[in-house]
Amino acid sequence: MLNWFKKGRPLQLAISATCSGAFVLFGYDQGVFSGIIGNEDFKDTFGHPTDTKQGIIVSSYNLGCFAGCIITFLIGDWLGRRRAMWSAMALITVGAVLQTTAFSVPHIIARVITGFGTGIETSTVPMYQSEVCKPEYRGRIVASEPMFVGIGIVLAYWFDYGMNFIPPESSFASVAWRLPIACQIIFTIFVSILILGVPESPRWLLQQRREQEAIQVLCDVYNLPPHDKEIIKEAEDIKEAMRLEEENSFQWKNILQQDSVQTGRRVLLAWGMQFMNQVGGINLIVYYLPTALTLNVGLSRGLSLILSGCINIMFPLGSLIPTFFLDQLGRRGPMMWCSFLLAVCMAAIAALLSFQGTKLEIEKPTAMASVAFFFLYQFVFGAGPNCIPWVYVPEILPLHARAKGTAVGISSNWIWNFTIVMITPVILNRLQWKAYLIFVATNALFVPIVYFLYPETSRLSLEEIDLLFLKSNPVKASLDRSWLVRSDLETRRPLSEDEKGSEH
Repeated sequence: MLNWFKKGRPLQLAISATCSGAFVLFGYDQGVFSGIIGNEDFKDTFGHPTDTKQGIIVSSYNLGCFAGCIITFLIGDWLGRRRAMWSAMALITVGAVLQTTAFSVPHIIARVITGFGTGIETSTVPMYQSEVCKPEYRGRIVASEPMFVGIGIVLAYWFDYGMNFIPPESSFASVAWRLPIACQIIFTIFVSILILGVPESPRWLLQQRREQEAIQVLCDVYNLPPHDKEIIKEAEDIKEAMRLEEENSFQWKNILQQDSVQTGRRVLLAWGMQFMNQVGGINLIVYYLPTALTLNVGLSRGLSLILSGCINIMFPLGSLIPTFFLDQLGRRGPMMWCSFLLAVCMAAIAALLSFQGTKLEIEKPTAMASVAFFFLYQFVFGAGPNCIPWVYVPEILPLHARAKGTAVGISSNWIWNFTIVMITPVILNRLQWKAYLIFVATNALFVPIVYFLYPETSRLSLEEIDLLFLKSNPVKASLDRSWLVRSDLETRRPLSEDEKGSEH
């Protein structure tokens, strides 16, 4: 294992740069096709695909991501975190090369290979990041990762816009869509090089019985000697967690069991949270916004690309709010308010587009007003449903089902991502403004679902979250809930030495 970076802060920054670079690549992969599926040379090369075939081409990526997620949870522990990330970068590179050289629809569907890599990447990177950072920074860092997805989407949109100036009749016309696809390789090389210089996860090393290496990684990351109390405590905590996992060996067949801590209910909550992340209309914006602005609003392709790039800047800007204030704001409140506002945005878009009918030249000013709500939608999504599900899913799950429950949650993300991306070209083309009413209904439905079904987890330890679901002793559970409320009101002050002694 190479040690390129100094211990402590420089190494922590290198780890964050590696993970952030991987998530920028994730966003770039998602956004790059939005600006090229309307390119004339692209359409000529692939025989002017119908809306159904276009949905297949674009959504094949998401189906690959779903498969990559499952692969990770089957062999991820065998590979380790660093090798899994290397494998992801290799698959994305192979997929990018095949897409760049494509001349037929079956060839361009090699995008599914890029999806395999992205599925492995998105399943591994957050886990790796959380295992090699200090606990006090963990929530903030995990919440910030979706912001880098937004940065990748913005980069892809503006790159596509720049390539749009290559004349369709030029002998270099295919560069306008082949080069943006090929540039995924720049990110894979960058991340692959950084992986060489960062350490393996100490938790994985301890699982492999490589204790000395794990201790050394903790020392390097925290810049502390091996005998320091913090290093000893961290190592012992990891060993204790591993011991509990071994004692409570958990099988797939028990994933929905209703035990004393309501494992089945919590897994379903995790699945539903990622469902809400995907079915509120965000994939229409990320994958097909230029198409929507051209087809539904009646804008030119050039103006559609400019506005799409500007609208998607709102995504990372909105994500700044949970990045800095998620713990103060909580989980439930932002999800409910943001879902309500997203429903309002979609309702306004549908209403404004409904006036135009087929007379775009007459009603175009009314349709243009809908663009403002695309801006607002993307900002609100970034501020809530973009980040919160990625934080909430691992929080809500009990220790013995965390890995497998997270697999279920992430599989929900990708299977619904695939579904929405598959059907969006069809509904935009055939339903026109009525397509947006679907997302009005889904976002409005999320408000009561969160209110009645999802508990608040902000500022609670994972053990305290278990108490929220404890049903073996209702009296104890009630008392524990009261204690949690009191502790929050008292700002959760640390115990004094006398109080610690009295507890013991």
